[in-house]
Amino acid sequence: MHSTLSDDAREFRAPQTMTPHELGDNLARLVWESFSDFVARDDVETPLPDVDTLDDDDGTALRTAEEALIFFMWAHTRGAQLAFMGRAPDERIKEGLDALHSAVFEDMVQNGTPKAQLPIFEQRVSARYAEYHQASAESDDKLGKAVSRHLLGGEVRESTSAALRERAVAVANPLRDFLEEVELVEH
Repeated sequence: MHSTLSDDAREFRAPQTMTPHELGDNLARLVWESFSDFVARDDVETPLPDVDTLDDDDGTALRTAEEALIFFMWAHTRGAQLAFMGRAPDERIKEGLDALHSAVFEDMVQNGTPKAQLPIFEQRVSARYAEYHQASAESDDKLGKAVSRHLLGGEVRESTSAALRERAVAVANPLRDFLEEVELVEH
C-alpha cells in the first residue's frame, strides 16, 4: 500500500534528468550571470581587487572582460566535468559542454562580436583551458596565479590570485553539487 505522501517524497528525491543540450543552455546562462556580476562588480562575496572592468582607452578592460568570460566558462566547464565524471558517458558530457560553448559564442555574435573574430577567441579559450586545467591539477594557488596573469595583462597580484581561487571554488563546488543530482540523458 502506497500513500500519496510517500510517492511525492520518492519523486522529490528522484534525480532530475537533462539532455546535453539542456545542460549546455543552463551552463551558458550561469556563465553569463557570473560574467555580468563580475563586470557590474555586483559579486560582493568574492570581489576581485585591482581589476578594472570599465571601458578604457587602451583596450585593457576589453581584454580583462574577455579573459573573465574565458575564466567563467572554464570554471563552469570544470564543475560540470567533476559532477558527471564516472556517471555519464564521456561523449554525452562533451556534447553538453559543446552546447555550452556554442550557446556562449552565439550570444557573443548576437551582442556585437564579429563572427570572423570567433575562431581567434576559440583558440584563446582552448589555450586557457589547457593552462587552467594543468594549473588546477597542481594547486589552487597556481590556478589563481594563471588566471590573474591573464586578467591583469601579465601581472600576478596575490590579492587577485586569492580572490580568483575563491571565485573558482564558489562557482565549481555548488555547480558540481547541484549537477550530482542530475542524470544526463540522451535527447
